Amino acid sequence: MIVLALDTTTRAGSVALVADDRIVDERPGDERRTHAERLPAELVAIANEHQIALADVNLFAVAAGPGSFTGLRIGIATMQGLAFTTDRRMVGVSALEALAQLASRDVPPGAHVAAWMDAHRRDVFAALYSVTDAPLFDPARLIPIEPPTVGAPVSVLDRWRAIGLQGSIVFAGDGATLYSDTIGRGLATARIVDMPMLAGAVGRLAVARARRGETVDPAAIQPLYVRRPDAELDRERKGFTTKDTKDTKEKTNRT
Repeated sequence: MIVLALDTTTRAGSVALVADDRIVDERPGDERRTHAERLPAELVAIANEHQIALADVNLFAVAAGPGSFTGLRIGIATMQGLAFTTDRRMVGVSALEALAQLASRDVPPGAHVAAWMDAHRRDVFAALYSVTDAPLFDPARLIPIEPPTVGAPVSVLDRWRAIGLQGSIVFAGDGATLYSDTIGRGLATARIVDMPMLAGAVGRLAVARARRGETVDPAAIQPLYVRRPDAELDRERKGFTTKDTKDTKEKTNRT
């Protein structure tokens, strides 16, 4: 099975070509340019260099979030376009799950891994998992303890300590690196690893899910935002609700 995978949850992001259980190639995006400027050229380039036509790709995989709203929309739309054009199925993967899978590589069963991605505004996108003895990149390897959420680092740690989190734990991601001091004060035994490229892990997870029959039509892929869009929050601050906006549009259409 040949999988073309994309991650646009960060500014650089990454692309990868996966063949069954092997990451053939994985490379970061050019963070000097926007995702809109680079895609789909970066995907076509990695396929062409391995003499693979888009029609030869069996499955398209994309990091569905959380991350930049614009990055997620562009990444998902790009992969949907390629999948529609080639009449292929897709798999959407949580970036936090992909990050936690990579962080669990040398972690024994029963230990915990935490994925922290910088959500800006002094927040992190976070998820907490327990590691099983299932193989790496098998969806069964991680048991969610807390699903993807967003919040201040101190609040996230306080909540996790309240549910009894202690002992050895691995934190991974740019959010963990950025708030390493906060983690150290809250969990002195924690180990922190840097943010790796995610597209390869997204592709490997997609292969595992495809084998379980968990692919979807491209139109079914939805972004995992976690945080509500700024436009929606701005409307609320101004005293408007979604219903108010709808009613205003209907009145305008009647006049």
